[in-house]
Amino acid sequence: MEFSKVIALSESFRPERSQAFVPTMDSMLENLSKTEFISICVRNPRLLKDYLWHTHLDYEICLQTNSMCFRKKTSSVRRRYSEFVWLRDCLEQNALIMELPNLPPWNPFFSPGNKEQVLQRMKGFQEFLESVVQIPLLLSDSRLHLFLQSDLSITKMAKCACGKTRYTVAEAIQRSGSGCISRLEDKASFDSDCESSCSSSGLGGSMDTSVR
Repeated sequence: MEFSKVIALSESFRPERSQAFVPTMDSMLENLSKTEFISICVRNPRLLKDYLWHTHLDYEICLQTNSMCFRKKTSSVRRRYSEFVWLRDCLEQNALIMELPNLPPWNPFFSPGNKEQVLQRMKGFQEFLESVVQIPLLLSDSRLHLFLQSDLSITKMAKCACGKTRYTVAEAIQRSGSGCISRLEDKASFDSDCESSCSSSGLGGSMDTSVR
């Protein structure tokens, strides 16, 4: 091989020339990091006393995402089994003919003190939620977002989703855990009491006392 060809061949394999491929790899990693993800974890079961000797468990739902479908990118709320049942019933109304994932079956012999049963139930909850958030149609349901990222009760979630509260779905989610929603509800209750009082005294005329 001629000396000039050897020089040209060695030039093509210089390390500094191989660096030209690095930006391409960086851009691939950057694009990968921009891929939307929704991570859900169900953990930390907590035993609560209802009344007398009745107790129930609730579970922490931690969500982390970069999806544009979610207003908050990180959140933590607590839910119990009956609330999961409510959510699935709501989503079933929205799913039409779509078959929804199942919840862990109700067990009449479920014991909060049985670690294996509790772990199996948490695993079932997590698998259910992970499947649900992968269905675009269901991600449009405001009740799912309220369930995952607000601390509202079932009754309040249903009213909020229907626009029957003084706060919007976005406000309920954004102010979750801050006490702001409770203050808004207290104000709504106070306003209704005042309006009812004014109406009964003849000072207010006919006023709409419904909570919006």
